[in-house]
Amino acid sequence: MTIQTEPTSSLGEAPLREVNRQMLVILDFGSQYSELIARRIRETEVYSEVLSYRTTAEQLKQLNPQGIILSGGPKSVYDSGAPHCDPAIWELGIPVLGVCYGMQLMVQQLGGQVDRAERGEYGKAALFIDDPTDLLTNVDNATTMWMSHGDSVSRLPDGFELLAHTDNTPCAAVADHARKLYGVQFHPEVVHSQGGTALIRNFVYHICECHPTWTTAAFVEEAIREVRARVGDKRVLLALSGGVDSSTLAFLLHKAIGDQLTCMFIDQGFMRKDEPERLVKLFKEQFHIPVIHVKARDRFLAQVAGITDPEEKRKRIGHEFIRVFEEESKRLGPFDYLAQGTLYPDVIESADTNVDPKTGERVAVKIKSHHNVGGLPKDLQFKLVEPLRKLFKDEVRKVGRSIGLPEEIVRRQPFPGPGLAIRIIGEITEERLEILRNADFVVRDEIAKQGMYHDFWQAFAVLLPVRSVGVMGDQRTYAYPIVLRLVSSEDGMTADWSRVPYDLLETLSNRIVNEVEGVNRVVYDITSKPPGTIEWE
Repeated sequence: MTIQTEPTSSLGEAPLREVNRQMLVILDFGSQYSELIARRIRETEVYSEVLSYRTTAEQLKQLNPQGIILSGGPKSVYDSGAPHCDPAIWELGIPVLGVCYGMQLMVQQLGGQVDRAERGEYGKAALFIDDPTDLLTNVDNATTMWMSHGDSVSRLPDGFELLAHTDNTPCAAVADHARKLYGVQFHPEVVHSQGGTALIRNFVYHICECHPTWTTAAFVEEAIREVRARVGDKRVLLALSGGVDSSTLAFLLHKAIGDQLTCMFIDQGFMRKDEPERLVKLFKEQFHIPVIHVKARDRFLAQVAGITDPEEKRKRIGHEFIRVFEEESKRLGPFDYLAQGTLYPDVIESADTNVDPKTGERVAVKIKSHHNVGGLPKDLQFKLVEPLRKLFKDEVRKVGRSIGLPEEIVRRQPFPGPGLAIRIIGEITEERLEILRNADFVVRDEIAKQGMYHDFWQAFAVLLPVRSVGVMGDQRTYAYPIVLRLVSSEDGMTADWSRVPYDLLETLSNRIVNEVEGVNRVVYDITSKPPGTIEWE
């Protein structure tokens, strides 16, 4: 596995990898599931990357992937301006799997036909298998697959044959066995597709003939080697937050470069109750990694004073983070590198990927900027080192465990870089921060007491900038509402609201209203991702 350090055309970085390294490439046509496909491939212990659909056949040839997957996308292949891949890809001799839009594009470019379906198909559908070999080996007949399409293949290209169908889709899976070209109209990468994992493993192992080499031990070994090669004898400043990402990075870098690493924790005023003090003590006394504690609450609050737009909040906080690091580095430095715990989903969600260079049209929709990706100033004074940039959260946890990170940090729920600032909707004030900090403490304390902390991907409170009338102690109140957000997820890319016991909700509501001054109402968010996001901002 590899540290990412050099730019590419799609996601801002490319791996320094051996030429013969086994990998699969996902060409992204604007699907919100492209990174999920990559994650599913990695679960087979084979490396995968998401690249732009504009990646040429020659570029792919240089990368030498064992297989190519064409993602879904929001367009119709027959639309004017619909994204197309380089047709020379079909002549590379590399196995290709088209998913939904990717299958339709394959069919169209190879001489078949795609039309508007008489009946669209959305959600779960039974897949009836006509050819149980190759791609569909060990996939049960009538298994459930997840559909999401309004178009359908009406004529197959020469050399293709039918593999499976559904009640509404005659061509649900197709193949040209001789050329190892395959297409599925459904989404095998989502958890709703019961036979999806078996299909993906068939493509990775049987068709692409890959071997499971993408392991935690391999990543740690190569990451340390690449960091040493990149950094040399220079000093590195790490933006430490105390979460699993930056903590894993701190351990990894400490193993790689020892005292060349300086960890700095910026207390921007948006952390949870008592966390700054606990973090500094933990790293100093238990991990023996010194941390410089910079208290900068006032300057961060000044930066976001009166700001209500969430993107502007993130960017201002990101800019101020870098400015603080620059100032402190001049005092303590010199430092040549800034290390960040940026992850692959951060890059995907923040990136201006798949923007047509001629028209400026965005194929993939930008969801939100991340403070350590979208908020970096153009005149950044550091070189960045981001060894975790191509990892998903679950992969980071595995790395953390393998290098000795305690479980209390490895299994910590994700916490956004801008902290409570993006869990306060609207303007941020000292009063609102104190209210949310206390409400958040109640949520974490109660689910821990009930042994349910690890039942959720995230469990937190959100403060709304409105007030409502209530009655407490026979007195009228006019106070803020708190929104409870408890979600279940495997990786944060998709999530579902948690069906928690009513008793837990009742306890949380009673405690928050009684223990947190300024709150008189508690509500529960029952929105999944999509259509919502996990965080409110």
